[in-house]
This record gives sequence, structure tokens and C-alpha cells, in this order.
Amino acid sequence: QVQLVESGGGSVQAGGSLRLSCAASGYTYCMGWFRQAPGKEREGVATIDSDGRISYADSVKGRFTISKDNAKNTLYLQMNSLKPEDTAMYYCAARRDRWVGYSKFLSLSPSQHNYWGQGTQVTVSS
Repeated sequence: QVQLVESGGGSVQAGGSLRLSCAASGYTYCMGWFRQAPGKEREGVATIDSDGRISYADSVKGRFTISKDNAKNTLYLQMNSLKPEDTAMYYCAARRDRWVGYSKFLSLSPSQHNYWGQGTQVTVSS
């Protein structure tokens, strides 16, 4: 089993920055950040796997940076130049299995990740 605990959400004005953290217990092959706004489907934000592959959603590329401290087994998401449309509940997710045929679309698909944290709220005001 993998347990994921997120922290670091909050409220910020547009243009501001936040850093999310996700502490993991147990082995993970791929970890990522997903978000869900009210009335919308959960979507992938960024993922990173043990083979060094990183994927970003087009909407956050150039503004968000995903990273992982393997010694601490902790995942981070540095979010800069935040926009009101980034407002959502942010979830940390993970999978243990290697990809069979990697693609950006696959890595950012919520259904491909088995373990989920409880979520942390990010609110960006204009």
C-alpha cells in the first residue's frame, strides 16, 4: 500500500506562487499532481516517473515545475504566475507499475494512478 499526504495549499492572488508537497510512504514508480475544479472532471497537471520522464498539461507548462526528492520520498509542485483558472482541489497520486507504452496522455490520465491523497485546496483570486 502507498499512503500520500499533501500539504501546501492556500489562497493567493493572481500572479502569486505556491508550493505543494506530497509525502509518500512505500515504493512508487510514478507520481503526479492532478486537480479538480467544481463541476469539472479531474485532470492531470504534471507527472514524474522513476525513468526521469516528466509531463505537464499544456495549461501549466512554463509556470509549474514538478520535482521529487527521492531521499525524502516527497513530491513537489512549484506553482508560479498563478491564474484564477488554477483554482481547484489538488491531489497527489501515484502508481507502482511501469508504463507499458508511455505517452504524455497516459501519464496525465487519472485512471492510470492507483493511489491518491486527500487533496489540498488552491484558490487564486483576481
